[in-house]
Amino acid sequence: MPAVIPEDSVGLVTPRKIHFDQPLALSCGRSLERWDLMVETYGELNADASNAVLICHALSGHHHAAGYHDMDERKPGWWDSAIGPGKTIDTNRFFVVSLNNLGGCHGSTGPNSLNPDTGKPYGPDFPIMTVLDWVNSQARLADRLGITQWAAVVGGSLGGMQALQWSISYPERLRHCVVIASAAKLSAQNIAFNEVARQAISKDPEFHNGHYYEEGVVPRTGLMLARMVGHITYLSDDGMREKFGRELKDGKLSFDFNPQFEVESYLQYQGERFSSSFDANTYLLMTKALDYFDPAGEQGDNLAAALAPARCNYLVVSFTTDWRFSPERSRELVDGLIAAGKPVSYAEIDAPQGHDAFLIPIPRYMEVFGGYMNRIANSLTPAEGELNAR
Repeated sequence: MPAVIPEDSVGLVTPRKIHFDQPLALSCGRSLERWDLMVETYGELNADASNAVLICHALSGHHHAAGYHDMDERKPGWWDSAIGPGKTIDTNRFFVVSLNNLGGCHGSTGPNSLNPDTGKPYGPDFPIMTVLDWVNSQARLADRLGITQWAAVVGGSLGGMQALQWSISYPERLRHCVVIASAAKLSAQNIAFNEVARQAISKDPEFHNGHYYEEGVVPRTGLMLARMVGHITYLSDDGMREKFGRELKDGKLSFDFNPQFEVESYLQYQGERFSSSFDANTYLLMTKALDYFDPAGEQGDNLAAALAPARCNYLVVSFTTDWRFSPERSRELVDGLIAAGKPVSYAEIDAPQGHDAFLIPIPRYMEVFGGYMNRIANSLTPAEGELNAR
């Protein structure tokens, strides 16, 4: 429970579920006839709806990006360090929209939602989603909110892929694209890690080919192992050494196979917590969307050609110790943008935290990110700036 909500917090927020009756055609050839998106918003939309910022979440993220749902919530939203009054994404100046993607498990239509055709959870019958599908659904959301053009679309990791897809698919609907700790496509190594995670889940005896809801069970062991593997890749060697070293839980070896090192206990804790809060079918869907993303694939692997439709400005940020989405992958994107003649700013942040650095308020990172967002806010008309600064 937060004793006192900080002054730079968006405070208590209430998510809302927005229903859509118009069918959404999907890349897999299927469609969702009716669907819901769970959404949170922070700040106020200005008179001409020019100050809206869309936040796209990463693999295990959701709509709750900032603030608190109630006074009993001990931790704020997952990007509270960056979103709020006077923060990097300043809610005194921007109207911020954050959602749980389709296929998610935090209120948007997904595998654990009831299939209206059967009256049972979709389970493994829920359509395979792609980044393009998410972006198309987000465009419908923007229409519903009266936003014809985003001031910026912002995302880290898988969220950065969505921001990039926005700039390609809806070039006239965003002025800035912020891609953090991401890539234009996954490496073979990344796809391999995702497959290990999927195998851990699907081979769990409680998975039941994805129909575990009907059995009243959860493939906790598989989810726990998937999260443990993923978490290792989100941290760097330096970060793990600094945080855990070879410290022993009890100060001595026990000469058995129980967790003895601090890093073992940490991974088990993260895995157990995740297995009780995330849906296994959603995890499979999200990792597949990661694997499939490759906008240059339809252009003969010519990234510059894929980026040709874009009209926005770009900020690309990477972190030195991120080996899951390495700076090399970000530089490939930057090279593609330059070859396509697009305006791009690039920063490579020296940080020991690995891929998770994009969630941490590292001073140099916040300086670069905040400076860029401040320029966007300053580009609003004087009347808008005065209105949103109050």
